[in-house]
Amino acid sequence: MSSSSRGDRYDAPYEQRSAAGEDVHGEAHFVRAFSPASVLDAGCGTGRVGRELARHGIEVVGVDLDDEMLMTARAKSPGVRWIQGDVAAIDLGRKFEAVLLAGNVINFVAPEDRRRAVQNLARHVRPGGLLVNGHSIGPGACSPQDFDAWAADSGLQLTERWSTWQRDPYDESSQYDLSVHRRLPEMTRQQDPSLRLRGEVGRGAD
Repeated sequence: MSSSSRGDRYDAPYEQRSAAGEDVHGEAHFVRAFSPASVLDAGCGTGRVGRELARHGIEVVGVDLDDEMLMTARAKSPGVRWIQGDVAAIDLGRKFEAVLLAGNVINFVAPEDRRRAVQNLARHVRPGGLLVNGHSIGPGACSPQDFDAWAADSGLQLTERWSTWQRDPYDESSQYDLSVHRRLPEMTRQQDPSLRLRGEVGRGAD
C-alpha cells in the first residue's frame, strides 16, 4: 500500500503525536475501563481505536463504508476482521459486549439515517452490553437528546455522560457529547419500563 494513501495520511498526525510521547488513545482507554471481551468498532475508519483495543487482547470487528480507509486498517492490523459496510444497515449476525462510535461517526451519517443507524447498532449490543458514542455538538450535528431517545427506543439505558474521553463533566455548555448506554436485561425492563429513561448524567452509575 502506498504511503501516500488517504488512510495513511489520516493516521500520520496521530503517529507523530504518539512518537512525541503524547497519549493518543483516550477512546481506547475509556472503552477498556469497562473490560469488554468483544467490541464492534462502528465507523472504524483506519481502525486507529480498534487496533489499540485489539492490541490489548479484545476481540474487535471494524465496520466502515470507506474501503480506502479500511485498506490502512487491514495493513496495520491484519488479524482483525475489517468489514466494508453501512452502520445503518449492516447485520453481522451476532452481538458484542460493546459497540463503539468514536470520532463523530453519528455526525457523518446522513441526518435521515441517524435513527436507523442507532437502532441497527443497538441490535448488535448483547444484554448488559454497552453502546459508547462520542460526537461533537453543533449546527447540523446529532443532538444528545435525539441520540438518547433513539437508544431508549432500542432498549438501552443512559448510564454515563461526559464531555471528553478523559471523563470531564458534561453540562449545557459542552461542545462534545460522550454517552454510554447499556442494554438492560429483558426481565428488568419488563419489571420497570421507566428504567430506560433513567441515567446518571455527568458521572458513572453506582
